[in-house]
Amino acid sequence: MTSLRSALAGLVLSAAMPLTVQAADEGVTTFELDNGMQVVVVEDNRAPVVQHMVWYKAGSADEPVGSSGVAHFLEHLLFKATDTLAEGELSSTVAANGGRDNAFTSYDYTAYFQRVAADRLELMMRMESDRMRNIRLTEQNIATERNVILEERNQRTENNPRALFAEQMSAAQYLNHRYGVPIIGWRHEMETLDMQDALGFYDTYYYPNNAILVVSGDVDADEVKALAETYYGVIPANPDLPERVRSQEPPQTAERRLIFRDPRVAQEYVSRSYLAPERDPGDQKAAAALTLLAEVLGGGQTSYMTEKLQFEEQKAVFSGAFYRGVSLDDTTFDVVIVPVPGLSLQEAEDAMDGVLAQFLEDGVDPDQLERIKYQLRASQIYARDDVDRIARRYGAAMSVGLTVEDVQAWPDVLQSITADDIMAAARGVLNREASVTGWLTRPETEEVTQ
Repeated sequence: MTSLRSALAGLVLSAAMPLTVQAADEGVTTFELDNGMQVVVVEDNRAPVVQHMVWYKAGSADEPVGSSGVAHFLEHLLFKATDTLAEGELSSTVAANGGRDNAFTSYDYTAYFQRVAADRLELMMRMESDRMRNIRLTEQNIATERNVILEERNQRTENNPRALFAEQMSAAQYLNHRYGVPIIGWRHEMETLDMQDALGFYDTYYYPNNAILVVSGDVDADEVKALAETYYGVIPANPDLPERVRSQEPPQTAERRLIFRDPRVAQEYVSRSYLAPERDPGDQKAAAALTLLAEVLGGGQTSYMTEKLQFEEQKAVFSGAFYRGVSLDDTTFDVVIVPVPGLSLQEAEDAMDGVLAQFLEDGVDPDQLERIKYQLRASQIYARDDVDRIARRYGAAMSVGLTVEDVQAWPDVLQSITADDIMAAARGVLNREASVTGWLTRPETEEVTQ
């Protein structure tokens, strides 16, 4: 889960400074190619740099049952050879032209990007469009990259008790939805991934009518359109693209608890996740209220949980609340407390519950809410200076069904939220029956008697 705290860190602004941002100021142009590919162009001519991104509306939650990890596996395999590119040539070409490239997989999408000088855009489109349909894999590729992703799981998950704990929390939170399966995959299923699994996912989802092209930076929309039609527009759509239907959660009526013990745990803590609604097209108010709730409740040094648990009661070295609304299906609202030395996890959980209950009685401090809204507005304005952040904002949102209009309306929706809206969201989401509470701790020690 991510929060807005990193974007707000160190941001000090005068309340008298006017901060407004209009959608038109972002210079956004959108269109759709004849084959169904969506295109978003965000013009910013202040620096001769461009970011070229292709987002596929297929992530780990779209994988066939039993093939967990195949979306991420395929992401790795797309850096192999195509009909016209040798293995590794795409990345080496980007580097030789002074740029950088990479890719990433989420529950709801897989994205590939290159950041280069603006006059290299056509070269990027030619290479990226090539691997959309012309990837050529060998059994050696499969074996090599399968070992790579298994080692990635070793390093990022198996060797990290916090990652293993988070995996178990998600698995307990989602009773029926694929969000309960780790993006990287379960090890026993990753070990069986083969050519058929990779090409099956590729041949189902890697088509222009399941993709979004986002180009941001020093570009002209008409030129981007001409290039997109030349390189992407000639690729046929998939007439059999499956409808994006997923298994949904049944009503959650039982609170769940888990204890994850690992001798490598350096810092014990209590975490709780609540099932929560996501941002919906044309109806983002509930998600906006939850976004502000996370900031008010646990978003920084002046948040309610921090003030109570760290400063007044001195029972926590850290506390926080987190919400990520950009999701195709129901997401989570999370709270965490890291207790001070000597405080048990049960005492820490009791303290956290007491503060949450007190917040529902006290409500939102109006002055704090205004400060948070101002900081969010400032953060959104400064984000426009980063071609990567602005491209990701549109790509991620559109990959889960939001529209350009939703993205552009989001700042104003946030500003429209009232204290009453936030408290209504709090009462709706802080439902223990749809929650998972977890303890990350070390193994119990057994006393030895003589």
